[in-house]
Amino acid sequence: MNKEQLHRFISESTGNESNICQIFAIKDGTAVFDDCWRGYKTDDAVNVNSVTKGVMSLLAGIAIDKGFIRDVDQKVMDFFPDYRVKRGEKTIYEVTIRHLLTMTAPYKYRSEPWTKVCTSDDWTLAVLDFLGGRKGITGEFKYATLGIQILTGIIENATGEKCIDFANKNLFLPLGIPEHYIHGTSSKEDQFDFFMNNNPRKNEWYSDPQDTVTAGWGLCSSARDLAKLGELLLNDGMYNGKRIISEDYLKDMTTPHLKLGRMFGNMNYGYLWYKPYDDGEVFAAIGDSGNIIYVNKGQNVSVGMTGTFKPRIFDRVEFIEKNILPVLS
Repeated sequence: MNKEQLHRFISESTGNESNICQIFAIKDGTAVFDDCWRGYKTDDAVNVNSVTKGVMSLLAGIAIDKGFIRDVDQKVMDFFPDYRVKRGEKTIYEVTIRHLLTMTAPYKYRSEPWTKVCTSDDWTLAVLDFLGGRKGITGEFKYATLGIQILTGIIENATGEKCIDFANKNLFLPLGIPEHYIHGTSSKEDQFDFFMNNNPRKNEWYSDPQDTVTAGWGLCSSARDLAKLGELLLNDGMYNGKRIISEDYLKDMTTPHLKLGRMFGNMNYGYLWYKPYDDGEVFAAIGDSGNIIYVNKGQNVSVGMTGTFKPRIFDRVEFIEKNILPVLS
């Protein structure tokens, strides 16, 4: 397919591609693909779901680079000195930032406690109540969208500023990404609308009643801005001659720390970023509904893709490699 045929294919799709809003690609430092569907424009933002996790990993790296966090092996509880640990709980004291970033932190639940956390006044503290447990730290991969909320609390307590301000100052604005704002409400009805409403959103980030942003979902971004974040990986942490994040952290972030099972496409997992293949330097921050930052260092390409809510769509790596990379020029 050429670009025109690809546009028509997505426009007419009634299948997995029927929710695609935007695709934006940067190759060799130049924007080479910019297309939109479903009434969206290039500047519009979409809730990119779990791609938010990949952005949180970048923010954690910047906080480490700036000395607010010692390293990924620092204990989580170092950042919550006033938190009252439940009687008899010991495991929580051994959990590190590395455990959060690799999804190997232990939690005291079978399924994520969405209602309890998302109706609380402080989502970070609510999640801390579930951290730890009798089994100890097993190193087992346990995908935890709510658990990553602890990382937001760590960044805020370490830096002394709200995570949204830290992100704007140290990541978004330096990359030419528009300033983001907290969403500002968190009722049950609003949460439902935030996921299900297919209309374009503002450059916002979902937040709890403490104005603390969600770490596992809820960042609203355009495909263009996702591609800019991917370009940061292509350039080893540099943008327009300025160091945004250290090359050492990015290498660690994209190093395979775990091999995932069939449910996650047998991909490798770094720090909230996926490495789809054992060979080659292809990396991705992946979210539900097909939202993705795709980075191919071999071809010097970064692709951002957004999509409105559609169940059972997770990985668009194959779609990008089959349909988008061949038409880039």
